[in-house]
Parts: sequence; structure tokens; C-alpha cells
Amino acid sequence: MLPGRRNGEITFYQEMSSCGQVLGDAESLVMEDDKNVEEDEVKKESVPLHETISIGKSESKPRSIPPPGSGQRIYDIDPSLAGFRQHLDYRYSQYKRLREEIDKYEGGLDAFSRGFEKFGFLRSETGITYREWAPGATWAALIGDFNNWNPNADVMTRNEFGVWEIFLPNNADGSPPIPHGSRVKIRMDTPSGIKDSIPAWIKFSVQAPGEIPYNAIYYDPPKEEKYVFKHPQPKRPKSLRIYESHVGMSSTEPIINTYANFRDDMLPRIKKLGYNAVQIMAIQEHSYYASFGYHVTNFFAPSSRFGTPDDLKSLIDKAHELGLLVLMDVVHSHASNNTLDGLNMFDGTDSHYFHSGSRGHHWLWDSRLFNYGSWEVLRFLLSNARWWLEEYRFDGFRFDGVTSMMYTHHGLQVAFTGNYNEYFGYATDVDAVIYLMLVNDMIHGLFPEAVTIGEDVSGKPTFCIPVEDGGVGFDYRLHMAIADKWIEILKKRDEDWKMGDIVHTLTNRRWLEKCVAYAESHDQALVGDKTIAFWLMDKDMYDFMARDRPSTPLIDRGIALHKMIRLITMGLGGEGYLNFMGNEFGHPEWIDFPRGDRHLPNGKVIPGNNHSYDKCRRRFDLGDADYLRYHGMQEFDQAMQHLEEAYGFMTSEHQYISRKDEGDRIIVFERGNLVFVFNFHWTNSYSDYRVGCFKSGKYKIVLDSDDGLFGGFNRLSHDAEHFTFDGWYDNRPRSFMVYAPSRTAVVYALVEDEENEAKNEVESEVKPASG
Repeated sequence: MLPGRRNGEITFYQEMSSCGQVLGDAESLVMEDDKNVEEDEVKKESVPLHETISIGKSESKPRSIPPPGSGQRIYDIDPSLAGFRQHLDYRYSQYKRLREEIDKYEGGLDAFSRGFEKFGFLRSETGITYREWAPGATWAALIGDFNNWNPNADVMTRNEFGVWEIFLPNNADGSPPIPHGSRVKIRMDTPSGIKDSIPAWIKFSVQAPGEIPYNAIYYDPPKEEKYVFKHPQPKRPKSLRIYESHVGMSSTEPIINTYANFRDDMLPRIKKLGYNAVQIMAIQEHSYYASFGYHVTNFFAPSSRFGTPDDLKSLIDKAHELGLLVLMDVVHSHASNNTLDGLNMFDGTDSHYFHSGSRGHHWLWDSRLFNYGSWEVLRFLLSNARWWLEEYRFDGFRFDGVTSMMYTHHGLQVAFTGNYNEYFGYATDVDAVIYLMLVNDMIHGLFPEAVTIGEDVSGKPTFCIPVEDGGVGFDYRLHMAIADKWIEILKKRDEDWKMGDIVHTLTNRRWLEKCVAYAESHDQALVGDKTIAFWLMDKDMYDFMARDRPSTPLIDRGIALHKMIRLITMGLGGEGYLNFMGNEFGHPEWIDFPRGDRHLPNGKVIPGNNHSYDKCRRRFDLGDADYLRYHGMQEFDQAMQHLEEAYGFMTSEHQYISRKDEGDRIIVFERGNLVFVFNFHWTNSYSDYRVGCFKSGKYKIVLDSDDGLFGGFNRLSHDAEHFTFDGWYDNRPRSFMVYAPSRTAVVYALVEDEENEAKNEVESEVKPASG
């Protein structure tokens, strides 16, 4: 997180005075730098691939991974990094060395990241080849339904690198030797004894009724049953509005929902709400449902709880038809501790895919930690990322737990203060950082439209700077400090809220490094925590959300602040925005996965919830019911998303904070041709309140949190016209007068801008269809 301004940090906004902040010369710098990067790319030679990719109905395009750059531009972007040049140059030299070795021994990063064409089950015209890397094993055999689980029937051979292999020829009638849908495992003689394991590269696994460990499934349906993508992948939008979701809990009923239901019910809802991307959690198979998908057991297999791999493909294709990006919450930071159906002790050794000893165990998460310095681990993880993009056509990733990867202390019991020594010292896991550089290189080279978002709580410099310039290469950082700040503020009285503190937290991010802002995510919705709505309204939500019943002061305050918090987070927090499903309408209560009682070694019992799914669902019916106050919050969130779609304010080059008034509790800022006015005062409303602006003309209201449609009190006239008058005010050359009701957020648009929007809409409607 970013708890405060860092020593030497280049922030997004440059403060000009106590009452205003401005981007300064960033606009010209960004344009100039983008031009230089483009020129550099033209001059550089690319490493061409031997294939092209066809995306939907679009033309095939050659893909390439550019060679490493100089890695020196980071020092121009942030001169404070010069004091850590030794560390950063060493990091980049190790990255370049690894790229060179991959080129030498594997034929390049392209070939290296196609491990799924070498390992696991490979179907050919003459049969099936199965390969597995298990150097600790002394003997191995492929067993399954196809050979009646006979360990002597199909014994594998090993090469000098510890890779086991077997080829199974087709049956006499030409049919495959392993039927589609049948169970398979690898049996190995290991230092830990004889063990049966799910193949590491398995593409599908299921849990049989009444059984605990999962079964590996050979998944290769007939051609006529395979899903064929019909729609092209959307282009990456300039600003991301992400709907964070979980397929299993997306039903209003207490059940595990399916890919098909999510496709048919949730995707149209997400589109209507105005989001342009859906981020799906818990895709990689995980044997423990309550892990929220973060204890992955089978990295290449989509979770079978929700349906088949082809069902998932159908979901993604439908999202693309609706123009939605589909981002996957990918877990490469750790793995499940399971030995029966996961990677732990796969070949009978503690150090196969993971570090041995304590370094390979995350004591808080009770999971295993990858050894990113291992050649085959790099192949496995790079290929895994590519698999999901290539096979399922995901449009990018949200990388989970990146802070845990980048530091040997994993961010545990560490308070990041902003001192650069915390980022570039002996606590840095250089191997892990280099892996992140490689995976970003591979993704952006082979899938230029793909998006990568990193979950980093430390605020590491260079995180969102391209790899060729010396950065880690992510497109966005999750701005995790914002959610923490809102929880901190919500524990205080209204009188103790500080406008400057709110603005500082929202804008305290690194220059030229984009952020995805959120007021709350799935983390705040879990049992043991509270959502913003629950912090605000607590038990009153149970009895006073019906519109035909009188409200309470707590409900009125909660609904008003819920809308204001979300809008100011979107308005100032970053270049992207994220919302966890259901929170758009203030979903009541918390998420609690079904679980039984847990008996600890010391004899204590942690009570479960009797395996109930009651709080492992989303009550979308509450937001849809126009007789409930939840509906107004949902309508506001929808209006907020559509406003951003129309004006693109999150990525506008023009942005300026003109007022942070602690007495009036007013915040005023501009983004593009919009002026945002927030009055956080609990009782005071202000008539003829003067707000500064940059452009002259007529302004009118385009979003009003006090609108009756949004559960407000209709204190503002939307027909009113606000004309500017010249004269400096709050460091702005012009200003206009407004009415600012208490606990209200209002967005004003320059009418000239709105008229252009309307004109463009009319022109697009009357334009004759091509062809």
C-alpha cells in the first residue's frame, strides 16, 4: 500500500499550492516519451514467430517478442532510482542473460512458453505422447481407466533431464488409446515412496462424489463437440472499468453456479451496468472451494465445479460478443500444499517446483512457494500464462500476490514506508522479479492487446514501466491503499474526516505508472471483514431498506456516502476502476464459503457454518428490486460507469484539484471537461458556492448523487445552467456558481462537450450501413 508520500517519489500530481494540484508538464512529457518509444521500436529488430494467430474474424497478424532494450529509461523517469543503479542494473543484466540463455537453449521465449506442446498429453495422428518432468522419481508409469490402472502396462522412460515419457499408439481401429473423459494418473517411485499423482500439466480434473482428492481427466472431445470461437477479441479500452466476479457464487440461490449460467445471466448484467471488463476469480482448479481459488492444485485446468473447459470458452466468447474484456485472476505466487492432487512433493522431493525448507513454505497462507530460479519452473509458469491466453482467449490477467513474490519476507510483518532501500535490497527476490519481467515480455509481445495488472501492496518503483526501459512491465498496479484508507476513515466520526487526507491517498501514485482504483474488492467482502455499505449502515440494512418504510439517519447517511466514496475513488484514484460483484448496490452482509468445524491440534474447535451456501451467493434481486433502496445505489453505479464511458475522464490528460476545504468539507477537481464537486459536510448545504474551472462557457449537471433515481432527495435542478465568469479563483482562470447540498457529489459538464457527444451519437445513428 501507499500510506504516505514516499521519499523521492515522483507522484502523479505535482502540488502547486495548499489549495491545488496540477499534472504540470506530464502531458507534454508523456506525448514526447510515447513518440520516442515508437521510434525506438521501429529501429529495433524483432524476433519473428513461425506462426500467425487468427483472432475471431480478424485477419491473421504476425506476433513477436522484442529483444531486451537498454533498461536505462527508468532513471530518466525517476531520478531517485540512480542511487540504486547497482541493484537495478544487476537485475536487468540477469534478465538479459536469461533471455540469451533461453534463445540459445530453447530457441527463444516464444518456443519456451509453449511447454504445453511438449509436456502433458499430446495427441497426434498416430497416438498419444505423455511427458512429465519428475527428476526425483526413479520409476514411473502411466495408469488410468484405459489400462485398468495396471502399473506394469505402460512404464515410462526417463532422459538425462529427469523428463519421463511414453508413447501410446492408436488402437487397431484408429481410435485414441486413452478415451476422452477417462481418469489418468502417473505412478512414481520417489524418495517419499510410491505415489500416484495428477499430471502437472493436466487440462481438466474433477472431484468424484464422496471423494476428497481430485481425479485427472484426459480431456480431448471429438471435433464436433469442441467449442469454436465465433467472435473477435475486443481491443483494449483506454480506461478499464472492471467487474470483479466469481462464477460459483454468482447465483442468487445458495448453490455453486455454472459457466453457462454466468454467461447467460451475468454477462448481460455486467454489460448493462456499463463495465467494459470482467475479471473472473477462481478459474484455475483448486480442491478447496473456500480458498477463493487461491490455493491452486491444477494450473492448466479450469475449475470443474462450474462446468467443462468448453463451457468456459463459450462464456468468454459471449463476453467478447458483448464487447467485454475477460481478465483472469491468475495465481503464480504460490500453490496448494496438497500432495495428493497438487504439485507439492510431486516427485517425492521438497524442492521440485518449490524452494526447499522454510523458504518454500508461506507460513500465513499454508502454501508452497515457487522457485523462480528453476528453468523448468519458468517453463511451467510462462507456458501457463500463455495457455490461458491462447487456448481460452482471455484478454489478460490480474496477477495475485505479487508482493509475496518480489520479497523474501513476502510482505509479512513489514510496513512499507516508502524508503527505496525497502524495494532494492537483500530482501528482494530477484529471480521472482525477473520472472515477472519475462512473463510481461511474453504476454505483451505475443498478445499486444492483453492487459496485465499486478497486485502489489508495497508500491514498488518501476512496477508499471515497460521491461525494455528497465521496469517490471505491468500495465497497471492495483491501488490497494485506497480500500484500506476508506476502512480507516469509516471508523471515524464525520467531523474527523480530512479532505486533504482523502485526496492525498487517491492521488499518491507514481508518475507514468497506471493504477486500477477500487473502494472495495472481494477482500473487504469476506467473513471477518465488512463491506463499505455494512460499515456505513450495519444492522439497519436488515429493516430499513424498503422504500415504503421510513428511513433512518444511518441509512440516509450510508446511501449518500456509499455513492460519494465510489465516485471520488473513480474520479481521482487511477486510470482504471474495479468493483466486486454486488457491491455496486451495497450488498448486505459478507461472503462465507461452506465449511465444517475445524479441529486444531491443540484441541480447540473453530466452528464452521454447517457447509451452508447461504452467504456464498450474490443477491442481485435486491439491486433489481425498485421497491428497495439498494436499487438506487445500483442505478447510481450504472450511471457512473456510463458517464466514464461517455467522457473518458479516468484517462483524461487534463486534471486539476482546485479545492480541498477542511472547513466546508468540499473537494473540487477537474478531469477533462468535467468539474466534480463533493460536499462531505453532514449538515451544511451551500448556495451560490463558487468553484473554479479552466474552460469558459456553460456547464450543466450530468451526474447528481442526490437524484431521486439514486435514492437521493432531489435538491438540485438539472435544468439549471451555470455560466462561467473570468477571474482567478482557486488557481483557476474562471469559475461558476453552484448549489452544493450536504453529502452530495455532482458532476458538471461543459455544454459544448456534451453537444459534441450528442452530435456524434446522431451522426452514428443516421450513418448508412457499409456494404
